[in-house]
Amino acid sequence: MEHSGPIGVTGTDAAGPDPQLAITMGFTGFGKKARTFDLEAMFEQTRRTAVERSRKTLEAREKEEEVNRKKQLREQIEGVAPAPSSSGAGREPSKPSSGDTSSSDGEDSADSSDGEFIGPPLPPKPVGGPVHTGDEETLGPLPLPLGEEGDDGDDSEDEGEEENPVLRIPDSHEMTLKHGTRTVSALGLDPSGARLVTGGYDYGVKFWDFAGMDASLKAFRSLQPCECHQIKALQYSNTGDMILVVSGSSQAKVIDRDGLAVMECIKGDQYIVDMANTKGHTAMLHTGSWHPRIRGEFMTCSNDATVRLWEVENPKKQKSVFKPRTMQGKKVIPTTCTYSRDGNLVAAACQDGSIQIWDRHLTVHPEFHYKQAHDPGTDTSCVAFSYDGNILASRGGDDTLKLWDVRQFNKPLFSASDLPTLFPMTDCCFSPDDKLIVTGTSVQRGCGNGKLVFFARRTLQRVYETDITDASVIRCLWQPKLNQIMVGTGNGLAKVYYDPDKSQRGAKLCVVKTQRKAKPAETLTQGYIITPHALPLFREPRQRCTRKQQEADRLDPLKSHKPEPPVAGPGRGGRVGTHGGTLSSYIVKNIALDKTDDRNPREAILRHAKAAEENPYWVSPAYSKTQPKAVFAHVESDDEDWKNEPESKKRKI
Repeated sequence: MEHSGPIGVTGTDAAGPDPQLAITMGFTGFGKKARTFDLEAMFEQTRRTAVERSRKTLEAREKEEEVNRKKQLREQIEGVAPAPSSSGAGREPSKPSSGDTSSSDGEDSADSSDGEFIGPPLPPKPVGGPVHTGDEETLGPLPLPLGEEGDDGDDSEDEGEEENPVLRIPDSHEMTLKHGTRTVSALGLDPSGARLVTGGYDYGVKFWDFAGMDASLKAFRSLQPCECHQIKALQYSNTGDMILVVSGSSQAKVIDRDGLAVMECIKGDQYIVDMANTKGHTAMLHTGSWHPRIRGEFMTCSNDATVRLWEVENPKKQKSVFKPRTMQGKKVIPTTCTYSRDGNLVAAACQDGSIQIWDRHLTVHPEFHYKQAHDPGTDTSCVAFSYDGNILASRGGDDTLKLWDVRQFNKPLFSASDLPTLFPMTDCCFSPDDKLIVTGTSVQRGCGNGKLVFFARRTLQRVYETDITDASVIRCLWQPKLNQIMVGTGNGLAKVYYDPDKSQRGAKLCVVKTQRKAKPAETLTQGYIITPHALPLFREPRQRCTRKQQEADRLDPLKSHKPEPPVAGPGRGGRVGTHGGTLSSYIVKNIALDKTDDRNPREAILRHAKAAEENPYWVSPAYSKTQPKAVFAHVESDDEDWKNEPESKKRKI
């Protein structure tokens, strides 16, 4: 019986010990080894193919534009060519003839000029030059068409911006966000550029949504994720769904986009000598950074002389530990750290002035170690890699900015000085085109303005600077997608600089919105609470006349009783004087003269006789064996005499 499988497998194609099984199942390959794929190689091949295809498309487009431009220029020249007087301008004058002959010759020459030109081609038209007509002569070259003029202008403008990167700085407009009154020490912007997060010395973190804000520029959320610790660093992850919060404590935190806690790093044991054997940091943190490519991995550095790598899924222990050391092998505290652009290198700057770079997978010995990058004893506040990954910029506490080539890490390429800094988190960053480096300067209060300074990457020459505010400039961030610059200052402000023509979205979304008017329901900050006794039904009636009430109070002995004055001197009327300060006077005042109980003491004792007889507790258990039944002396005369005594005498006795 013939049978055809779902994919047409024949008996010859079936492989394996049982061909009928392959025909039944509909596929072959039983017993063969599965094919493996190298994803990195596939991605690299895809990238190269895309780059090559883009290059070919761009070249074809440029060729097509060049052909269209030449064709348009040729058509323009041919359209203005049949001019009667200009065609003979370069020829010798003809012999005089009659008017009819000359006119006919001019027509013949005009007809002949349509088919062939004599002499060099006509020059292009100048911008704004006189237009040639058939009735008058033109002086000067012919103007270019309008389209050609605009293209040349745009090309010249682009060439000017390429030659001068300062023209690309988006600082024509600014927007000010009020974080608080204290220093803004941390800035973070998500990869899409939709939200900005700020943190400061006031322990608070504020969230700003550019698309949701109006002209009032108010944050949509404010919180204190680390209680009473100053915020030192904030950074969005490469996916934008988590935020790394580094504070003055020893435990870094990760929160989501809405401020809810995701994880908190564990605290290490401070009594262990080798910091590699602890599960976390044991001292104050300095800064932190997300891995640029691996989701959920980040890095922190601390005063315990370690740099630790963490994973969000495992907050109970770090992934790996880097221990910076001096050239003599002693511990040294790292003040800042960062990943390279590809994530393979870990760079840290230390308090002894050195910069050390490790391979992320090799934690024992650094690959590069320059021991005198900055002055010893100063806190290097920032290290940042360029977008191409070859240049490292370091912002030192010795008021300098230096550039280093990672491929030849033996001396700085360039160094810029006279950049005062007063904060341990003053940073620097590269422009999106990698041609400029930006950093801020610090000033004392009332001693000038903080500046944002731009340097050329190739020469580290100061090419541009702008005044920000009358306080220090601490944080700066240049977002490549938005092409906007975010700045954090020492007076509690976060400023956003943008250009309406060169920038995209971001601050441009909220500055054009009008401030939303408050609704009538929102004006009532607190509603009224009416208690039942405040209603007229339950309210006590008030006296209309107070004279009658005063007369009634006079007749009341309690309300009209005059308070007794304090006793001066010896006591009288059963009251003890206040001059006695001895123990006897205290006993007399508090114990001896206490006559509140006027009952018969004998009766007060005998009222417990029945309970004591039924349930003996104090004396009877001692005589339970020797005298089970109590025997008391009985004197009739005494009892009878006692009963016959008057009550007053009994009380005296």
